[in-house]
Amino acid sequence: MALFQSIRQWASRIKRDAVTLWFAYRHPDTPWFAKALAAFVVAYALSPIDLIPDFIPVLGYVDDVLLLPALIALNIRLIPADVLQECRAQADRWMKEQGSKPRSIAGAVIVVAIWIGLAAGLWAWFNRHH
Repeated sequence: MALFQSIRQWASRIKRDAVTLWFAYRHPDTPWFAKALAAFVVAYALSPIDLIPDFIPVLGYVDDVLLLPALIALNIRLIPADVLQECRAQADRWMKEQGSKPRSIAGAVIVVAIWIGLAAGLWAWFNRHH
């Protein structure tokens, strides 16, 4: 039971920190390199579409369990402590008032563009080799 509770708390922190990055991206005191990474991480984290769909065995959860938390943790480290504290407070208020994280249409567009690019690349490779 304690393991399940720990996992649940970890997942809540990841969701909160994704929203925190959303606010940090808009904060004027966030360094440009942290904003650039935050733009990507937020677009992907808040996208309603996963880069690797969850129905694909094992790989479907790699982005949710490893990639996304690692990117969020890296981005959090790039944000000044005072900005991070302010943005986390904003994220906590947002989550309380809205009850969920926001959605990113831009993130969905990016994911679909990546899929299209991969499909086009595979098609070109396949046609070249056959």
